[in-house]
Amino acid sequence: MSRRPGLSARLKLTLSYAGLVLVTGAVLLAVVWMFLLRYVPDSSQGLLGISPNRYLLSRIFGRAAAVALALLLLFGLLGGWILAGRMLAPLTQITAAARRAGTGSLSHRIRMAGRQDEFRELADAFDTMLEQLESHVAEQRRFAANASHELRTPLAVSQALLDLARRHPTQDQDELLQRLQAVNTRAIDLTEALLLLSRSDRGNFSRESVDLSLVAEEAAETLLPLAEQRGITLDVTGGATRTSGSAELLLQMVTNLVQNAVVHNLPAGGTVTVHTEAQDGASVVRVENTGHPVPTELVPTLTEPFQRGTERVRTDEHAGVGLGLAIVHSVVRAHDGTLDLVPRPTGGLVATVRLPGGQASGALRGTVC
Repeated sequence: MSRRPGLSARLKLTLSYAGLVLVTGAVLLAVVWMFLLRYVPDSSQGLLGISPNRYLLSRIFGRAAAVALALLLLFGLLGGWILAGRMLAPLTQITAAARRAGTGSLSHRIRMAGRQDEFRELADAFDTMLEQLESHVAEQRRFAANASHELRTPLAVSQALLDLARRHPTQDQDELLQRLQAVNTRAIDLTEALLLLSRSDRGNFSRESVDLSLVAEEAAETLLPLAEQRGITLDVTGGATRTSGSAELLLQMVTNLVQNAVVHNLPAGGTVTVHTEAQDGASVVRVENTGHPVPTELVPTLTEPFQRGTERVRTDEHAGVGLGLAIVHSVVRAHDGTLDLVPRPTGGLVATVRLPGGQASGALRGTVC
């Protein structure tokens, strides 16, 4: 935004300091003038005829006062300029860092030395903002690269299938259409997941009171056929616990957790437990599943976009697009909560979501399947 040129902050402070010194000196001289000269007689008659009169003192005092005011003004300007420069030096550092950030350089930090004051507090806040922006930009770039790679695969497969149909029009069309539908379905699922992840990242949703126990039951009922198909027992336990947020996003969060637990379970005979409770003022959703051991070094990467567990079978209809736990993490963060992933010693994973909650009530629920 273009602005008309104006006085710098340093010059404004200098003029303010000088003006304050000048006004203070003028008031002091005025007080002396008023209370001193009022007791001096007008005539020069007195002892030996040499007593001072008001006219003589006024001329002498007036000249001295003018010189004093000029010196005060000079001292105020010089001292104000030096003091203003010293006071505004930290602001110059912050401005330089802001300009560097505006050119795309987010790795620079001010790290202002000295004791805590308003400028140091502003510099520390600016450093924190730069750190968060750098992390966010790096995450977005990595996500964009991964999304482009993931979307390119189904589009390339679709193009290859269409080329094959054009070159061999006598080939079985039903098989070709089935494969093309599967590829397009995966592309649609990926696009919808990306939109959901973007929505939760922005946090532009209305909030309402949501009972997480009902959300857990709905998610379990939705995924019950998948659990039965794999021979997995799906349990929902715990009492009613409420939180404030988007019912749609919270349902997607729990559904992704349960689906991830089912898909990464043992081929048959495993269990998935979904438990809700109020704990220390927070609403807790805990999803625990049996399964193969999860390496500890793999856990921090599970919430990254397009990261899949080592046992994910990508050929079935529930293979997913690698955004399940990334969406969970984004929804939890948008609701001011935390997500903890801990490997079970005997295999499997425990995912615990803590959200700001209210009072809990209600009876315990039992096994769904």
